[in-house]
Amino acid sequence: MVICDDCLNVMRKIEDNTVDMVYLDPPFYSQKIQCMKDSDGNEYRFSDIWDTRGEYLEYMRIRIKEIKRVLKKTGSVFLHCNDSASHYLRIILDDEFGESNFRSEIIWAYKRWSNAKKGLLSGHQTIFFYSKTDNFKFNTMYTEYSHTTNVDQILQERVRNSAGKASYKYDKKGDIVIAKEKKGVPLSDVWEIPFLNPKARERTGYPTQKPVELLEKIIKISTDEGDSVFDPFCGSGTTLVAAKILNRRFTGVDKNSSAVELCNRRLEAPVKSVSRLLQVGANAYKTKTDEELAILHMLGCDVVQRNKGIDGFLRKFYLNAPVAVKIQKPYESFFEAVDLLDNAGKRKKCSFTVLIRTSEGLVDSETPIPPNMVVLNELNFQLNSSLLKVSDNYRMKFMQG
Repeated sequence: MVICDDCLNVMRKIEDNTVDMVYLDPPFYSQKIQCMKDSDGNEYRFSDIWDTRGEYLEYMRIRIKEIKRVLKKTGSVFLHCNDSASHYLRIILDDEFGESNFRSEIIWAYKRWSNAKKGLLSGHQTIFFYSKTDNFKFNTMYTEYSHTTNVDQILQERVRNSAGKASYKYDKKGDIVIAKEKKGVPLSDVWEIPFLNPKARERTGYPTQKPVELLEKIIKISTDEGDSVFDPFCGSGTTLVAAKILNRRFTGVDKNSSAVELCNRRLEAPVKSVSRLLQVGANAYKTKTDEELAILHMLGCDVVQRNKGIDGFLRKFYLNAPVAVKIQKPYESFFEAVDLLDNAGKRKKCSFTVLIRTSEGLVDSETPIPPNMVVLNELNFQLNSSLLKVSDNYRMKFMQG
């Protein structure tokens, strides 16, 4: 069910202790008009402007009171916010639900393009997780061990001595005691889930839309199939889509009629974009060998993955334009390497390009070199670099007497 109304009006009609889980992505006190268009030209707009902070906080407090009332004793609430008012909302949640019912401060972390803001780039949002009582429903999820974990060691039982130091446990025969079966690492409160790609199938053009992947995780840890999920600020309907995919009952409310129409369209054919990054891991995107990375870092490059023509860009611009760097691959002729770099450099409007030549046997002396391309021989480059380093060390020792 999707309802077009103020959520306060709707919640006042809901009976006490009837909802299993509430997720809300309310106004953030951004003091902005949020506006965006989809690919068909439909415009979605809502105001997040308030006369005073007190007005905003009172608006939220009244609704949080109602959320607590409608939740079952086994239920939980997840309040999504950013740094504009999160500290105030945390206090309201403590007041209404009780500090002892605070469960987690979930950090949704993601990568974003840099901006012109002075200071640290914002790379996360916060989701406060509170339960109504101590007897709350929670389904533990597990993740894979990190590459630095010695799995063979954690499969062995450990004990602590009187000093608190851990050591392996041995039986009476002197053999190591095997630990209980492991399921992985319990899910932490930091979730690295990519922001929606502009071309993602589930993207609707609605401002502040969240990934289905994020809502699925929240729903999975706090509800079972058939449980009820309520979203009082459903916006584009991501919570409802995730609930439908996971076979939960759901109700969404939004006072914006265009948002409600969008929700209903999405629910007719729920779509979830699968993040390749989460599927295969960050290492799958790394295409450079250790030797190539060493060369690129020595030159002071930002590394480019998955590009045949460019392996990196110098961090410093020349003639107010980027400089592309390519390392000749073992299977490439000198002509092929030159051609790939030249074409890629033109597409990126580079002032210069730099080719690191690695295969003497594949050099064609008749290959024309573009006037803005610098060709370096890898071996000479490394030798000169080493000589410069030795020379610098020698000069420093000589100056120190």
